[in-house]
Amino acid sequence: MQSTGDGPRLGVKDLIDVAGVKTTAGSLAVASISSEAVNDAPLMRGAREANVRIVGKTNLYELAFGASGVNPHFGTPVNPLDAALLPGGSSSGSAVAVAIDEADIAYGSDSGGSIRVPSAFCGTAGLKTTHGRIPLEGVYPLSPSLDTVGPMARDVSGLVLGMELLEPGFSIGSRAESIGLVRSTGVVIDERIQTGIDKICHRSGIQCIEIDLGNWMAAYDAGSTVLYYEAVASNRTIIGDEKLYSMLSAPVRERLEVGAKLSEDDLKRALGFRSQWQAELDAIFQRVDILALPSVGFFAPPLEEAFEHVYTHLTMPFNLAGYPAVSIPIDNGYRLPASLQLLGPRSSEELLLASAQFFELINKN
Repeated sequence: MQSTGDGPRLGVKDLIDVAGVKTTAGSLAVASISSEAVNDAPLMRGAREANVRIVGKTNLYELAFGASGVNPHFGTPVNPLDAALLPGGSSSGSAVAVAIDEADIAYGSDSGGSIRVPSAFCGTAGLKTTHGRIPLEGVYPLSPSLDTVGPMARDVSGLVLGMELLEPGFSIGSRAESIGLVRSTGVVIDERIQTGIDKICHRSGIQCIEIDLGNWMAAYDAGSTVLYYEAVASNRTIIGDEKLYSMLSAPVRERLEVGAKLSEDDLKRALGFRSQWQAELDAIFQRVDILALPSVGFFAPPLEEAFEHVYTHLTMPFNLAGYPAVSIPIDNGYRLPASLQLLGPRSSEELLLASAQFFELINKN
C-alpha cells in the first residue's frame, strides 16, 4: 500500500489507523476481526498536510506486547546490521524500514521501550515522546497509561522532521548544558556499551555529573505491572473469544495470563509509585538538564535467543514517568554500535533533540 505524495517517505507502524487499510497490530487475531479504517488516526494529519508518501504499514511484535521483534505470523523484520540478530521490538518494522532506506521517517509506538530497543539493535535513531503529547485516538492500545507514539529515522534530522509532521510548528531548542550520567540502576551493562556512553559524554565538553537512581528497578517493576494489567484490559475482546485467543502466539498468551493474575490493588500501588518516581526525577532535573545511559545494556542477541532476555530494563522507567527519551547510535570500537539514550523532563523533546544532534556531530568527528 502506497500513497502518491511527493513529500518525505513515511512508514506507519501497523497499530496506527490509515484510511482504507486494515490495522492488524501484527496479529492474526486482530486482522481477522478488523475492517479497513474509515479515517486516519488524528496524528496522521500533519503528515497528510505535508503531502508525505506513505510507503507502507510496518510490521511489529504481536499486539506490541514484546521487545524482541519476532513475529511468527507476518515474519520477523531482518536486522540490517546482521540478519542473524534480533531487530528489537515492538517497532521492529519501523526501525528496519528507515535503516534500509525504504522510508525517511517511520512512526513507532513505545509503551516500555518499543521505539528505543529496535533503534538500539538496528543502529538507528528513535524518540519516545512525552505521554499525552501526541494524540492516541486511532492507535490500537496496549497500555493507555504508558502508550506513546514517536518518530524513528536514520538520524536526528529525521527525528526532527518526524516531530514536525506529528506536531506542525515543532522546532528544536537549545542543547543541554549539563548531563547526569546515570548510575546504580541495578542493571548489568556490557562494559563496551557503558564505556562508549561515558566517553562520548565526556568528549562533549558538557558538564557531566554522576547520578544515582536507586529506585530505577522499582520503577521498572511498577511500569511492568501497569503494562501487563492494562494489556489484558486492552485485549478483552480477543481474550474472551476462544477461537481468537488461540490465534495469538504462545508468548503473547503467556504474558496476558500473567497480566490476568494482577489485581486492581496491584495497579493502584504501581500507579501510586509513579508520583514518587516523578518527584524523584523532577528533583534530579533541578540539578542537571538531561540524563544519559544506554538504551539497552547489551548488543542485539541472536534470533534463537529471542525469549531469553529482558530488553526494557533501561527504558521502562521513563514510560512509567511519562517523560521523553531519545536514542541514537554511537561508535564504540565494536562491530555493532552502542545506543546512547538521553532522558529529559516532561515535554523536553526540543531540548533532547538539540542535544542528540550535538552528540551525533561529536560521534561523526
